[in-house]
Amino acid sequence: MPGTDLEEAARQARRLVADLEAEAAAIAESTAEGPDDEHDVEGSSIGFERLRVAALLGRAEASLKAIEEALARQRAGGYGRCLSCHGPIGRERLDALPTAELCIDCARSSRA
Repeated sequence: MPGTDLEEAARQARRLVADLEAEAAAIAESTAEGPDDEHDVEGSSIGFERLRVAALLGRAEASLKAIEEALARQRAGGYGRCLSCHGPIGRERLDALPTAELCIDCARSSRA
C-alpha cells in the first residue's frame, strides 16, 4: 500500500535528518574546542566534512519535505493525481517515484 510505504519512507528520512544533524553538531563541537588547522591528519579536511554533511543534510531535508507533501496529498485524497492537469499519475511512475506530483506528460512538458 502506498501510504504505508510513504510513512516508512518518512520515518527513515527523519532518522537520516536527525543523524546528519548530530554529525554536523559533532563537527561544530570538535572545531569549537580550540584552534585547528582545519585538517585531520588521518583523513579529509574538517571543512570538507562540514560541506559534505551540509550537502547531505540539505538533500535529506528536501527528500523528507517531498515525502511529507505526498503524505498530505494522500490524507487530502489527492495522492496519485497530477497537480497540473489533475489526471492520474501512472502506477509505474508512482512505484518509481512515490513523491511524484506530476504525471509523466506534464513532467516532460515542464522540462521543455
